[in-house]
Amino acid sequence: MTEDFFKENPMTTTKKFNAPTSHTTAWVAQTWLSFIIAISATAIGIVYLPTDVWLKGYLGMGLLFSVGSTVSLSKTVRDQEEAKRMLSRIDEAKLERLLAEYDPFKQ
Repeated sequence: MTEDFFKENPMTTTKKFNAPTSHTTAWVAQTWLSFIIAISATAIGIVYLPTDVWLKGYLGMGLLFSVGSTVSLSKTVRDQEEAKRMLSRIDEAKLERLLAEYDPFKQ
């Protein structure tokens, strides 16, 4: 009886999560190209800076650490968002199971 009710009334079911769509080739190429241009332009600017080698080395290390920190931060943020999404799916599955097992007409 309960299963028929849920099949006949699609509004009573909860929304399913869709998998994220993959990026287009153009978007991936654009992001890599902008990354390479930004790093190259900054590195060239450091090389041609009219100062001594020690300062150029310091700025170069700062550039490398900034890139590494950016990659780590973006990975951490992505992992946190994926964990939230996974917890939402688990909670939704628990709710669906409870709704499927609940029969208001059963005494």
